[in-house]
This record gives sequence, structure tokens and C-alpha cells, in this order.
Amino acid sequence: MGLDRRSLLATSVALAAFGSGVVRAEGASSDGAMAQAEFPSAAETIELWPKGAPGDLDPNRIERVVERSTDSNIRDRAMSGISNPRMLVVRARQPNGGALLVIPGGGYRHIVVDKEGLETARWASEQGLTAFVLFHRLPGEGWADRANVPSRDAQRAVRLARHHSGRLGFDPARIAMIGFSAGGHVAAEASVNSASIDAPVDSAEREDCIPACTALLYPVISMREPLAHAGSRLLLLGERPTASAESAHSPDRNVTDKAPPFFLAHAEDDSAVSVQNTVAMRDALKAKRVAVETHLFAEGGHGFGMRRIDRGTLSLWPQMLLAWMKEHGVA
Repeated sequence: MGLDRRSLLATSVALAAFGSGVVRAEGASSDGAMAQAEFPSAAETIELWPKGAPGDLDPNRIERVVERSTDSNIRDRAMSGISNPRMLVVRARQPNGGALLVIPGGGYRHIVVDKEGLETARWASEQGLTAFVLFHRLPGEGWADRANVPSRDAQRAVRLARHHSGRLGFDPARIAMIGFSAGGHVAAEASVNSASIDAPVDSAEREDCIPACTALLYPVISMREPLAHAGSRLLLLGERPTASAESAHSPDRNVTDKAPPFFLAHAEDDSAVSVQNTVAMRDALKAKRVAVETHLFAEGGHGFGMRRIDRGTLSLWPQMLLAWMKEHGVA
């Protein structure tokens, strides 16, 4: 099930234990003033590119974490200015040998730290999964080959997770990926395109970059109008993308029969990202005979994560996801 208010309070307390590394950041306090926020430094952080992320065109980029919550008991941080992409590791309480890479959303403008990131990881750890929360580079923040930056980070994250699987105590073949909103676009792109862009930088590059299975929650999929989420499209592809660029970065246009199984969930009353994005991805997967399970909920809006699911069938999506991961040998 999802997280009720009591669970959210517990989560906030638990996440405080991830660390207190203050980042140069500002956020909204309960009285509307601007206050410093913190990035949670977990017991373990894995840097994606220890020698520096490739293609950095802005040496003056400043990492910021903004606290958006007006409730002092519940965190809702948004992170941007990421120069050092990395994963936070949330170890399972009773490991079952599986793992989950979590990719939060944020419209490619920022990354939602808590609601779609750490709270999902905490839930996964309670199910026995070793969880990783990915904080990838944002394409509109001064990177060469901007459109490929997020998915490259996601694939690198899968490789590194598998590379460290022995030490972390899970089966490298049993890693799933979940992406929310724009993070769903990252996960979809990373799952349907195995082409290597970068020259190998270390032995982790020998690991497979495609997860065992992928879940997408209210995902951005198409970069083609009228389905495209305008803000994500602008930040990923720029103001005047070519038709070929739009197609190249629309995962539904690039599915092959080698894609992993997919779990799709979306609310039909989503006014931010049209449910037709999910329908298009489902149709593309079915056309290539790729296993896909789809759940379309009548209500839920956009960005519900594990918080706004306290009524109706929407509250069941975490249980549906867990059952699906068990079917595919991950959980």
C-alpha cells in the first residue's frame, strides 16, 4: 500500500538519518520565507562518473535543493544544478536478492527528491529490495549532447548497480527500474536503447545496461506534438527540435522486441501529462510482442507517487507493482 500521513512523518524522520550535508540551496519555509534545504547523503552514495561527468559546458553550475513543502513534518525537496550525478543506496531491511533503481520526475527542470525518490526507495527496502535513487544530470543545464544526458546516466547507474551487486548483496540479474513523469521518460529511453555512446571508462562498463524489467508511472513518452509535455520537450530538445530528434527521443517510436517487460500506470484525469503517452507506449510494446501490464485509473491526477493514494483502486498500485516484479523474478 502507499504512505499515509503517519508513514510520511516516519519517513521524514527516517530520511533525516540519511545525513545533513548542507548544499548551497534555498527553499520555502512554513512562513513563506526562503530557507536552506539539505540534500540527503545516504549511508552510501555511488558517483556515476568519478572522474567527472562527460560533456560539461558549465563549470559554474551550482547545485541547489529547494524545500517546497509548507508542512514542517513532510519534506518535498526539488534538486537542480547537478554536476555530480549519483545514486543514493537504501539497503533492504531483509534482502531478498532483488534491487530497484528509482528515477524521480520533475519535468527535466529539477528532480523530486522525496515524494517520488526516497519514499519509493524506502517502500522498496521494506519489500526486501536494495534500492537506488538516481539524481541524474538535467539536459537544460549546460551539457553537450543534452538530449542523451539523462538516459546515459540511467544506463550508467544500472551498470554500476550490477557492478556493486556482490558487495551490496543482490543478484545482478534481478534489478528493475521505475520512473515517474519525466523520470519515466528517462527510464523508457534507457530501457529501449542499449546503444553505447561513451567510450568505456572502467570495468563497470562491461555490465549490461538494460534492467530486467521497467515500471513507468504517469510517464512522459512522446516528444511529438500534441502528446508531448511542452516543458520536458523544451528542456530536453530545445526550442526548435527536428522531426528526427523528436522521433529519436520518443520511446514509443524506438521499441524493439529486445525490450524488457514493462509495467505502466497512469490516471486518466492527468492534466499535466496526457494518459495517451502511456497508451502509446503500451501499443508500441504490444506491437513488438513485449510483455506489458497496464493500469489506467479513473482518478489520481499527476504526480501522486505514494502520497495521494489513500482512496479507491489507485491505492493498490504499489501492491500491483510488487506482484508484477515477483512475476518477473525481481522481488
